[in-house]
Amino acid sequence: MAVARKSPTGTPGRRVALDGILVALAMLFSYIETFIPFNFGVPGIKLGLANLVVLLGLTFLPALDVFLVSMVRILLSSLLFGNVMSLWYSLAGGILSFLCMWLLTRREGYSLIGISMAGGVMHNIGQVLTAALIVQTIQLAGYLPVLLVAGLVTGAIVGALAKLLMPRVQKALESYA
Repeated sequence: MAVARKSPTGTPGRRVALDGILVALAMLFSYIETFIPFNFGVPGIKLGLANLVVLLGLTFLPALDVFLVSMVRILLSSLLFGNVMSLWYSLAGGILSFLCMWLLTRREGYSLIGISMAGGVMHNIGQVLTAALIVQTIQLAGYLPVLLVAGLVTGAIVGALAKLLMPRVQKALESYA
């Protein structure tokens, strides 16, 4: 799905404003997610609704903007809804997930659902690697099978939502330009 990015932002001020709106939207999704019971029997599994902003952002914004939106959202959400440890896990998962999704958006043949599923899997791998480094044990890899399935399922859900929202986002961007 190599996406031709036509930035909807004309001036630097508009670009900063749009990035700020996307951070706020991603934080709202993170907050809403705290109320959604979603459990695969392993603590910490979340739906990843904030990833909608990253996934859709990669289709119409420069990658650096989307990366910064993601990192600011992770930092603020961890401070508001989590703790220092959740910040490290979220950063590791978010960076790995972003890189994977960014690379896939630059290639042909990947749908939003497939890109989102890959991002969900990579997010969980990043978190397990971070946890293994922190507690200094590889035994945490035992959680990977459940986490990989969870990443595929949640990624498919978020990707399907992104696919549904894409026409509305494109229409909004046309009126914004």
